[in-house]
Amino acid sequence: MTQRAFVIGVGMTRFDKPGTKEGDYPDWAKEAGEKALADAGIAYNAVEQAYAGYCYGDSTCGQRAIYGLGMTAIPVVNVNNNCATGSSALWLARGAVRGGLADCALAIGFEKMEKGSLGAKYTDRTNPGDKHFMRLMALREFEQAPPAPWMFGNAGRDHMEKYGSNPHHYAWIGWKNHKHSVNNPYAQFQDEYTLEDIKAAKMIHAPLTKLQCSPTSDGSAAAIVASERFVDEHDLWDRAVEIAGQSLVTDLANTFDDDGDCIRVVGYDMSKAAARQAYDEAELGPEDVDVCELHDCFSARLSRNYLSVRRV
Repeated sequence: MTQRAFVIGVGMTRFDKPGTKEGDYPDWAKEAGEKALADAGIAYNAVEQAYAGYCYGDSTCGQRAIYGLGMTAIPVVNVNNNCATGSSALWLARGAVRGGLADCALAIGFEKMEKGSLGAKYTDRTNPGDKHFMRLMALREFEQAPPAPWMFGNAGRDHMEKYGSNPHHYAWIGWKNHKHSVNNPYAQFQDEYTLEDIKAAKMIHAPLTKLQCSPTSDGSAAAIVASERFVDEHDLWDRAVEIAGQSLVTDLANTFDDDGDCIRVVGYDMSKAAARQAYDEAELGPEDVDVCELHDCFSARLSRNYLSVRRV
């Protein structure tokens, strides 16, 4: 029997520029995990499974990171899924609870990154994004730019040509995001910029300027997911937020079709499928949503391969 799943506690550290944050990833994971446990009002020994997400680190960093919370012999699963790593850890924790494998599970993420733009680490084997790059290069000539903004900047160019958007729209998104950061004590940057500042920043890959690209960051965040039975037994209804619908989607059969464009290659159809699945599970529609929290590592990012609908 499928169980309902609730987030009962969350915690996070401040995110800082790589190389400037005091401590190391186990310290940051401990801080985020302890904050989540305190928010939930439970002890670590109530946690039955843990899913640890990170991309930059050796195998089993998840185990080492969680040692700071306790060593209770629970299974710790390491998750590496690029931009969807944290959401994948949450998806797995929720799946364990919904499937009855655990009444309380921890999803935790942390990252200790290098300065500068991201690049490939292993050049002696097939790059996992090779099919995406080959299709994109068939659509648009490669330019000297970091790979990620090149990909999503090209999707932005396609959108401008097909739907009439223009660089001002993308700059406005960057302006809006930086304006939000001023009120976020955990944000790496808390500077407010004018729209002209955004437009005048160094061009990374048109239409994307530097202030429209997310930075690399060091930090950690955690969430605790529990079953309805656990919430009842620990009287946690005052803090329980149900995950009413959730979906994780990977590339579809048409991702690399000859009739596709850059927007499809970077995941538009995946996002559409994920949204439909999450809405269906939650028995809600887009008209019911009051707030959308979107992962936009670049202002022109038009897609996301993960969607979660939370009932509050």
